[in-house]
Amino acid sequence: MDVFRELVKAAGETIGRYELISEGDRILAGLSGGKDSFAMLHVLHHLRKKAPVRFDVIAVTFDPGFPEFNIGGISRYCREQNWEHAVVKLDIPAILTEKNYTGTPCVLCSRLRRGKLYGTARELRCNKLALGQHFDDIASSFLMSLFRGQGLTTMGPNVPNQEGDLRIIRPLALADEELIRRYAATLDLPQAGKCHYDERLKEGDRLFFQELLENLSVRIPDLRSQMKRSLSNVQLEYLLDPRYIKK
Repeated sequence: MDVFRELVKAAGETIGRYELISEGDRILAGLSGGKDSFAMLHVLHHLRKKAPVRFDVIAVTFDPGFPEFNIGGISRYCREQNWEHAVVKLDIPAILTEKNYTGTPCVLCSRLRRGKLYGTARELRCNKLALGQHFDDIASSFLMSLFRGQGLTTMGPNVPNQEGDLRIIRPLALADEELIRRYAATLDLPQAGKCHYDERLKEGDRLFFQELLENLSVRIPDLRSQMKRSLSNVQLEYLLDPRYIKK
């Protein structure tokens, strides 16, 4: 099967199973400039032309204000694809200087970015925010939560935001990263530029659990399909939460 068709099939299964898209939806799609978000935009625009329901897609990129970030290349690519695209600017370096912030600002940046995307979605009258996380992200996030005592949780494919006025959807939730990587290799994508704090990110939990997932895959070649099966078959009464004691 053609790699794009394979990716569209995985996204279609996700959208159908978890009811991600409905008639009349206006979807703000977060476009970070990485391969995952570009792949998601290509899939969503393909499905928009084929789907039995009508929906709109607006790509939005958060510009953090770092000189390494290639916002021009991302915007140019969107114009070439005839995608509607908006840029949300926030001067992260200035904010860090103002707060005298010396650590790795990932949590702060993530919170600011998400808040800006929520605000932009409301301004553009969007009812859904599509993010490009794939199954490897979901699996490593689950392992991280499990081993850090944060509960049996991960990034759901269709969840409400805290205020309840937006749905966060992840159309690539059932797509493995390797499939996205193979598809992205067929595209002439712009280089978004590495994060200013890229080297520090290598010391964090997320990369550790991503590498753990790869190491486990050596021993269990079908690990991802097995994890998808397990995460889709939650048996609450057999866990340790006393709220689910079967009586």
